[in-house]
Amino acid sequence: MKIIKKQYDVIFVLGEKYFDHPLCGVAILKRILEKNNYSVAVIETPKSAEDITLFGKPRLFFGISSGAVDSMVRNYTSLNRPREKDELLGYEKNVVDRAVITYCNWISQKFKSSPKVIGGTEATMRRFTHYDYWQNSLRKSIIFDSRADILVYGQGEKQVLEIANRLKKGKTLERIEGTCLKLKILPETENSFIKLPTHEEVSESKERFCDMQNLFSNHKNLAQKTGDFYIVQYKSPEYTTKDLDEYYELPFSRDIKNVPYMGGFQFSVITHRGCVGNCNFCSIRLSMGDKIISRSEESILRELKHITTLKGFKGIIDDFGGPSANMYGFDFDKDLVKSHARLVNLLREARNVTGIKKIFIRSGVRYDMATEDYIKEIAEHHISGKLKIAPEHVNENVLKLMNKNGGNLKKFIETFDKLGKGELSFYFMTGHPGSSMKEAAELAKAIKELNNCEAVQIFTPTPMTVSTCMYYTSMDPLTKKRIYVPYSYSEKKEQKRVLALRDNRR
Repeated sequence: MKIIKKQYDVIFVLGEKYFDHPLCGVAILKRILEKNNYSVAVIETPKSAEDITLFGKPRLFFGISSGAVDSMVRNYTSLNRPREKDELLGYEKNVVDRAVITYCNWISQKFKSSPKVIGGTEATMRRFTHYDYWQNSLRKSIIFDSRADILVYGQGEKQVLEIANRLKKGKTLERIEGTCLKLKILPETENSFIKLPTHEEVSESKERFCDMQNLFSNHKNLAQKTGDFYIVQYKSPEYTTKDLDEYYELPFSRDIKNVPYMGGFQFSVITHRGCVGNCNFCSIRLSMGDKIISRSEESILRELKHITTLKGFKGIIDDFGGPSANMYGFDFDKDLVKSHARLVNLLREARNVTGIKKIFIRSGVRYDMATEDYIKEIAEHHISGKLKIAPEHVNENVLKLMNKNGGNLKKFIETFDKLGKGELSFYFMTGHPGSSMKEAAELAKAIKELNNCEAVQIFTPTPMTVSTCMYYTSMDPLTKKRIYVPYSYSEKKEQKRVLALRDNRR
């Protein structure tokens, strides 16, 4: 075992490859802590408890995350088959199942007294009672199984820095915005918390599970009684344009040599966070947030100029955007019927930066929010052959259950085709609540007519999303009306088969 020569303030344990790049969440946390004079080490994809001892005991805390993806989503297909056992996938399992819990248990074995701070998607989306697809049952907050001292939900820069400052000064971790704690009693300001149905109530009643789902929010103080304890959520802190400018201009090396799957994103630029689409199957609303926070144009242009000085840069910006590329600036305007004028102007300024030859938009756009001027701008200057859009389905009822029933797909396609610039590629989903074989056949007919479908995935119920609530309860949580849900693996496979795609392994 390596001889430890230095004690670090914070040690992150990460369930994916670490890379010093703004697309790596732990890299941002590491950089912001170092900017504030904390020393930080990272242990990536540990395979045993012994790996946890690589840097010894941290002075302040261990930060534990499975990474950008829940470890169970990473390791299992939508049909609950281990990806590593499918030879055609060529999947190499590098992260253990239920990584956050496993890593925490290893840390407890080796460093019993060290505080454990959990975060990332896996912790964020399991912070209250949740349905676990892989176990096909309800599980308590991940705080219980991990025995974590505190859970950070969402992005976490402000939370992690505050936790470090508190522990350094010997202060308690209560009342930190954007965190969850397990408490024996509610704080004295009990009335400031919205009480969710208890774990016991939602375990006995699917109607109460729906009630719980309807109360989930990042913008409120929430509390859920579980046995003799309360899981308490303090509302998320407000992140601002100034915050994002600071984070994304930290001195990242952008070295991605050890992460092959990031090869096409080394020279990418994040323009904003959040998504106002609120798709029911998506985790962004309760993780990154349902409000847009845009960086300033000045900060983005400074980053572009810096990228042009980096070794290996050949003038191509690999991607430019966020969860949906055309939501930049939505926080600057009150009306959500956007002109996209600010974004179009930013794109034009970005193209004029000396040393920039091409800026690609590869993260996809919301076609239901895109204006004709914006479509024209990106079609002429910012796509490489294809523009990705995700209609997800064509049946009106399924789209409504997905909360994707806005916009006019046919009109968008006609507008794009008139430009004669490149092609559209489409992403769809089958097996979602509300989708029977009838709806699958309707989707198959539409796909055949479109003739350019990039991929179709089978819906995977992931913790705490609205669609997962539908899957577990067979109800629309807003109306409590019964809905059809395809539960058997055989029907899910059949829905995928009728779509006549070559790749049925997704």
